[in-house]
Amino acid sequence: MAKILLKNAEVLGADGIVKSADIAVEDTLIHQVGDIAAEWHADKVIDCTNKLAIPGLVNTHTHAAMTLFRSYADDMVLMDWLQNKIWPAEGNLVAEDVYWGTALAIAEMIKSGTTTFSDMYFHMPQVAEAVAESGIRAVLARGMAGVAPNGEQALIESEDFFRQYHNAGDGRISVMLGPHAPYTCPPEYLKRVANLAQRLGAEIHIHLSETIGEVVECKKKHGKSPIELMKDLGVLECGVLAAHCVHVSDADILLMKEANVRVAHNPGSNMKLASGVAPVPAMLKAGLCVGLGTDGAASNNNLDMLEELRLAAMLHKVHALDPLLIPANTAVEMATVNGAQALGLGDVVGRIVPGFKADITLFNMHSPHWYPRHDRVSLLAYSAGAGDVHTVMVDGKILLDNKCLTTIDEERLMYEADRRGRRLVQHHQS
Repeated sequence: MAKILLKNAEVLGADGIVKSADIAVEDTLIHQVGDIAAEWHADKVIDCTNKLAIPGLVNTHTHAAMTLFRSYADDMVLMDWLQNKIWPAEGNLVAEDVYWGTALAIAEMIKSGTTTFSDMYFHMPQVAEAVAESGIRAVLARGMAGVAPNGEQALIESEDFFRQYHNAGDGRISVMLGPHAPYTCPPEYLKRVANLAQRLGAEIHIHLSETIGEVVECKKKHGKSPIELMKDLGVLECGVLAAHCVHVSDADILLMKEANVRVAHNPGSNMKLASGVAPVPAMLKAGLCVGLGTDGAASNNNLDMLEELRLAAMLHKVHALDPLLIPANTAVEMATVNGAQALGLGDVVGRIVPGFKADITLFNMHSPHWYPRHDRVSLLAYSAGAGDVHTVMVDGKILLDNKCLTTIDEERLMYEADRRGRRLVQHHQS
């Protein structure tokens, strides 16, 4: 059993207050926080002077392997972007492409302080392989589109993937079902997904109410909003992680609260695609759990959760002309403890407390933009950068040591990702 001591850290506590403390890690868990008993001896001591220790950042919504399409199709309307650029190019992906694209995403996430991410894509065994090898924590869902020729196969693969990989990777991998959206999954298909989820005891990760057009079309076809339709189809009874939720009404929010729907808010992607501004302050006021996500690197275009945290804090202020909305501590909670709860992991990650998993990110505060240190949480939200991430630990294992990845061959993966990404784009453009 490995024992690691993080000594002389400034620790962001579960109460949102930063205090000087040591952190004792035993095997995969946080053993003690504060003054460590003299008889406890560490195998490894990390000097955390000038370091801020926070719960690892949680990215609640990604399509990780879409790193291969980063900078390929920008400044476009969502449906044009999907139908004419992304979906055709994705049709050329093979399993190995998804492995390398996911590995690239994981490297980027670890280096920017993320310890857990939620992914919806395909060729998911290769995604799980990249997760297992890297040491990161992940909640994975095989994306399903009922209108696609392989819609039936997607259901079969989703069940197989759940049975094979749920709780795999030393427990670091969880599996959800991933119907893409109401506009790609007809009602009867969504009913089948809900039935499968109930049978497996799985939860559902789905895109909902991302654009005005999606909501208008749903009401035209079904006489209901996407949220109302999900309720009628039994989807909300399964436990739902809903991505985006940009155009939801007060009535929708009430339904979501009743069903304990958790929201993955993606401010960067929503801003870039001009999808709109999700009513996050209203959701939080209603008691909804709202975490943060980057979405895929083709629509963001990075996986930097610190940037997402800052965008969440600023977007809602300027949108409502109210500087009191989403203060720094709320934004940090959305990126950590709320994100963990959104993924169903709130009992094991998201806080630096004894008994929780040792998923910890250390920021180096010894840079000009961290001075003077009036308020560490404010500095984290408004001043810090991904380049300040010094050490990242998941499950008690160090994945980033003094900015160096310990489980990933960074040069190899950048070479592979570049080669494969260029091939996919050239193939489609030809």
